[in-house]
Amino acid sequence: MADKQSDNKTFEKKMNELEAIVNQLEQGNVSLEESMDKFKVGIQLSEQLQDTLTKAEHTMAKMMDKNGNEVDFETPQNEKDDQNANQTD
Repeated sequence: MADKQSDNKTFEKKMNELEAIVNQLEQGNVSLEESMDKFKVGIQLSEQLQDTLTKAEHTMAKMMDKNGNEVDFETPQNEKDDQNANQTD
């Protein structure tokens, strides 16, 4: 259930929560048991944040060509056409 609640949080809220956990662990004024629990939550948050960043990166690396098809941002369709034309010459 904690995972579902965490999934509803914004990226920024998750990042703030992770930063708070890191600060608490660095200060060292929590019990070993509490430290372990916070560490586990921190790892989960870190994985969720990384997943969000990866998905955003994939979304941003796409664009639409004039026909409405997704193409890689790094290789626009007109460059692909130029490359194909050069290969057939």
